[in-house]
Amino acid sequence: MSVLIKGGRVLDPANGVDAIQDVLIQEGKIARLERGLQPPEATPVINAAGKVVCPGFIDIHVHLREPGYEYKETVATGTKAAAAGGFTAVACMANTNPVNDNGSVTDYIRAKARSEGSVRVYPIGAVSRGLEGQELAELAELAEAGCVAFSDDGQPVMNSALLRRAMEYTLPFGLPIISHAEDAHLAQGGVMNEGVVSTELGLAGRPAAAEEVMVARDLCLAELTGAHVHIAHLSTAGALRLVRDAKTRGIRVSAEVTPHHLLLNEEAVRGYDPNTKMNPPLRTKRDQEALLEALADGTIDCIATDHAPHALSEKEGEFDAAAAGVIGLETAVSLLLDRLVRPGLLDLKTLVTRLTTGPARLLNLPGGNLSPGVDADVTILDLERELTIEPEHFHSKSRNTPFGGWRVTGMPWMTLVGGRVVMWERVIKSGLQA
Repeated sequence: MSVLIKGGRVLDPANGVDAIQDVLIQEGKIARLERGLQPPEATPVINAAGKVVCPGFIDIHVHLREPGYEYKETVATGTKAAAAGGFTAVACMANTNPVNDNGSVTDYIRAKARSEGSVRVYPIGAVSRGLEGQELAELAELAEAGCVAFSDDGQPVMNSALLRRAMEYTLPFGLPIISHAEDAHLAQGGVMNEGVVSTELGLAGRPAAAEEVMVARDLCLAELTGAHVHIAHLSTAGALRLVRDAKTRGIRVSAEVTPHHLLLNEEAVRGYDPNTKMNPPLRTKRDQEALLEALADGTIDCIATDHAPHALSEKEGEFDAAAAGVIGLETAVSLLLDRLVRPGLLDLKTLVTRLTTGPARLLNLPGGNLSPGVDADVTILDLERELTIEPEHFHSKSRNTPFGGWRVTGMPWMTLVGGRVVMWERVIKSGLQA
């Protein structure tokens, strides 16, 4: 099957392309990028005039919840949400039930993705058995089964000796350890950032030091072992300083930031909305500004949503008792286009880089570029389309977002995976429709 994407602004940072071009896709692969291409006979044509044609966006931090928590999300609904949000691939965390700590669970997730998924799914295996931090998971088995990284995300690995062994053990696989960097003892009982706002609201706080202490520990172990450590959902200016310094010293460290930490700070908690409760918590305005600066200068390598679906009942009631976490697959790109790119706080090329080449490089994933011969995973953006974020219309099973009702300009217009249209104007497609 062939398809021609015609007349769009092709933005491919990996290859230094930013020009009006046509993109010819043949047999699910990128075939040619040129201006004025004439399609082979009977080739469907996608008119992308006025749109931006990018490599498919990749989210390396999502929770698909299956197996075990299908009432929150499934592989089918989570990947539909990803397609709707402009993502062509996601990497899913191991905190399922049973935990993805052995090859049989990995096989199950991959089989579900093949049979029911709308986008590519890359499982992330657990560091410790049962996420309990006591003994190593079956790391070699997980790598052989197709896991692309290891993480106990949702739980910090408090045992430094265990984490060191994990780093050493994974070196031959060339796969990173993704760290949920939080000292569980310092953070215990806290439900928001510790500071003036938490004091005024009468809510127990989690200090920034809880993150920074663990980032420092992880960097020491990465330096000791030579392993690659990736800091998930980095949220404080102090942690950024540690990562920036470690990079200058040649330590193998990378980091991600979430859209909610870029766009919100602790002031959003003043309404006691449980949808502003997340882990790590929303930090100060100074932290928020530091994150944006680090995203722009490359200290932060990629944007990841930390898509964390919860049932409505888990987000109702008092703030203290509500589950922590928000969803982000269907809102991230539009929010970032509207709140960062349109006002000039971040240029479009940098945003696309942090959603394509950045995540692809970190997990050694295929994609992230539009080079001839690669799989035709493509995200097409409409920078002028206005919309209101309406959680009731999400493809995700869950609705836990702090951005409901926000008016934004800019959206993913079409998502193609392997040359097949899987989303067009927020509608999920089962086949190529141009």
